[in-house]
Amino acid sequence: MKRMSRTRATLAGGLAVAALGTLTVGVGAAQAGEKDHRRGKATEREIAGLFDRWNAALRSGDPERVTDLYAEDAVLLPTASPRIRTDHAGIADYFAHFLQKKPRGEKIRTEINVLDADSAIDAGLYRFHLTDPKTGVTKPVDARYTYVYEKRDGRWLIVNHHSSVLPAEG
Repeated sequence: MKRMSRTRATLAGGLAVAALGTLTVGVGAAQAGEKDHRRGKATEREIAGLFDRWNAALRSGDPERVTDLYAEDAVLLPTASPRIRTDHAGIADYFAHFLQKKPRGEKIRTEINVLDADSAIDAGLYRFHLTDPKTGVTKPVDARYTYVYEKRDGRWLIVNHHSSVLPAEG
């Protein structure tokens, strides 16, 4: 009977060590995966900063500087034009006209969703301060927006940008 107890004890001990080893390896692998995932995935703060970069490009007054923030195959559904822009030339044309209003944007509300290491969505409400080139009068325009970003060759680019005047309540 002692022999069976020792055998069972040895077996139970061996199984416990094997289970603990498997658990330790599994937890270690999961933690390493989490660290790699966190390191590669953008933060909400990083994505929010992409608007600041875009807004600074607007303030430069240079349509090419703004257009350079868009991917070659980007789609722009702009605030102040009924035309969908689907290439760099169309996007640059839109900004050449829009920048004459000396736009200055500010976010009112933002919802950021980091999808993975190379894509994110920033959607919400913003206000533009636009100056009429003829009168010099500046007025605010509230709009809703969606930016879809992709990291391409290590650089965050806008692949889809929708902006429309905020409708009235009701």
